[in-house]
Order: sequence, then C-alpha cells, then structure tokens
Amino acid sequence: MASPEISAKPDLGSLRIHDGQRSQSRIGKRIFYASIPVLIFAGIVAAAYAFRNQKPVVEVAAAAKPDAGGPQALLNASGYVTPRRRATIAAKITGRVTGVFFDEGTRVAEGQLLATLDDSDVKRALDSAKADRDAAAAAIADYEVQLRNAKITLHRAEQLQKAGVQTQEALDNATTNADSLKAKIELAKQQVAAAESRIAVAQQAVDNCTIRAPFAGIVVSKDAQVGEMVSPISAGGGFTRTGIATIVDMKSNEIEVDVNESYIARVVPHQKVKATLDAYPDKQLDAKVRTVIPTADRQKATVKVRITFDKLEDFILPDMGVKVAFLEDEPRPSTDRSKDKGPQAVAFIPKGAVRSDSNTSFVFLVRDGKVERRAVSVGIDRGTDVAILAGVTPGDSLVVKGPENLRDGDKVEIRQ
Repeated sequence: MASPEISAKPDLGSLRIHDGQRSQSRIGKRIFYASIPVLIFAGIVAAAYAFRNQKPVVEVAAAAKPDAGGPQALLNASGYVTPRRRATIAAKITGRVTGVFFDEGTRVAEGQLLATLDDSDVKRALDSAKADRDAAAAAIADYEVQLRNAKITLHRAEQLQKAGVQTQEALDNATTNADSLKAKIELAKQQVAAAESRIAVAQQAVDNCTIRAPFAGIVVSKDAQVGEMVSPISAGGGFTRTGIATIVDMKSNEIEVDVNESYIARVVPHQKVKATLDAYPDKQLDAKVRTVIPTADRQKATVKVRITFDKLEDFILPDMGVKVAFLEDEPRPSTDRSKDKGPQAVAFIPKGAVRSDSNTSFVFLVRDGKVERRAVSVGIDRGTDVAILAGVTPGDSLVVKGPENLRDGDKVEIRQ
C-alpha cells in the first residue's frame, strides 16, 4: 500500500519578531550609544596621562671656566674647517670612462693619472693628420728632384740661346718650368705646416682622454666608474657624469666662521685665535686670523672670517665643526685683574641657555634628571657665549635647547 504523500509548508511564523525581543534590541542599542562618550573620555584621559608622563627632550651644555691669565677671549664663534684648494676634477671632453686608477682616500701627486677615456676615435684622427703630413713631405722631395733637373735644363737653354742655337721661346719655357716647381715646393711646405697643426689638435684631443691631478692632495670623492659617460657639461638626463673625482689639498685646511656684524670690530687680521674641533673637544689648537672678507651677508647680518692653523695636524679634516675664541692682543697680568672695576665673570655659557622672565634672567640647571631654575647675572657678550657674573659655576649642565614651558622641577630627557 502506497504511503500518503506529505507536502512541506514554510513556517512563516518563525520569522516573526516578538515584542520582548524588540524591546531587548532597543535596550542594547541605548547602552552602546551611551557608552561611546564614556569610551572617548577614557581615551582622552589616558592620552593626557601618557602625555603628562612623557619627559621633554632637552639639549645641554656645560658652563665653561673663565680664562685664567694669558690673553682673554674677546669673542666666540663657530664654523667649519674648509680647504682653500678643493677641486672637482672633470674631463674637458665628453667620453666614456675606460679606466679609473684611484679610490677614496688615495693620496695623489701633481700630474698623477686619475682616469682615462675612450680615445679610439681621436687616435684615428691623429693618424690621419700624420698621414697627410707625410704625403706632403714626400711631395716636397719629388718636387726638389724635378727642380734640380729643371735648373740644369734652364742653364743649358741659356747657353744655347747665347750661342744663337736655341730660340728665346725655349729659354722662357725652361724658366717657367723651374719657377713652377719652386712654387709647388712652397705649397707643399705649407701643406706640411697645416698637417702639423692638425696633428697638434688631434694630439690634444688624445691627451684630453687622460685626466690627471692638478695638484697634490687626497681624493675625497670618487664620482665616476668604468663604462660611464662623462661630460664637462650636464647632459643626458642624469645618466652623464660631470665629474671624475674631488681632490682636497689637506695642507690648505683653514677655518671659516661667520661673525655677527655687531662684533666684527673685535676681529683684526693676524689676531690670535684658540680653536677647538667638535670631534676633539679636549684639544685646543693655536691659530690666527688670515683675513676678514670685506663684505657682509645682508640675510644673516654676518661677516665671513678665515683663520689659519699655526700647525696643521693629521686629524684636522675638511667640513669638521669647530669653535673659535678670538683673543686680545696682550695678556692681562693676574695682579691687574684684581684691580679691574666691576664684578668678574665666574663662567661663560652659550647664549641659548639664558632665558628671560620680565626683568629677570635665568637658566635651567639639569641635576639627577630634573631641571632647576636658577637666576643669573649676565655680563659681557662674546658672540655665541655670554659671561655669567653670578648664579652658576663652571661645569654646571645647562639647558640650551628645550620646550618653552619648562618649569622648575620638571623631569627631562637629555638628547645625546
């Protein structure tokens, strides 16, 4: 017996949302929306707390001890070591590099071969000019042989004409032939001279394919490799080099500083200077003012001063940072200093360390990771430094760069 066929009907009632479920959904949404401001406020509080606990980063410098006896510093400035003789060596022609015979740090002598360019084309031009010269010289030899024979013929024609045996026409022809050969010889000599000139031009083109050092020094930059194109002018969209190497004459190293024009009257040629390299702060080098450049920079309100070292050391390298102190001409005896009127400086500090509040000057000392506000009495100005008459002692660590909102007792992080 066949079983009755059962038909499945969709239960649409199961999709119906009951009133209880609808009210629960509304309550969840209300809780979610109500929690958003709380979460935002908590984030702001957490960020403010983290920001508050973040230590400000500062740069510090030590207060310097004033000069004891000897010439006193009239002005301080900072600058860089710069060589008077620095050259970027380039080729006179455009060509492909076929050889490079140096590296960075290589000491080179004047005239030493640095690099070579492809000279195949110019050598062919040189060989062609030499061939033209040789051909013209060979023609001269041929014309001279013909001229000797023409002179013999001319002499015979003159004798026969005097004897009445030969006509005047034959004598004229012999004379013309001799003169023509003389002219051809002069023309060939001019062709030889022209060929010699072309040889000199071609030889110069060959010589231009070799790049040599113009003076003795040290290679500080290697700017081209074998296979690259070089040119004395910028071309090729950046694929053509304009230089082969940069050479510095270490014996020409000197100091270049910018002095504020308000203090340039304190600087005179041949004035004694104490220089301190940033890389070697414990070494003081004797130097003197070579020249004061007779022009000012209107943008920076400074005047450029060049200073030469009394003795060049091997550790003095181009572009090193250096601080200099311009000294007075004659040292002041220590007995006279006690008789000077007015208070004496107890320390010298960078100008950036001094801050002002109303009519009070103060500095921030750094001790145990915290800043301490200290009122100071400011004395004479020495350019980048200023004299302190009271308030700090030599060796104190002072904030020279930091946020403007520093407060007494703030914890800080020192930038290394």
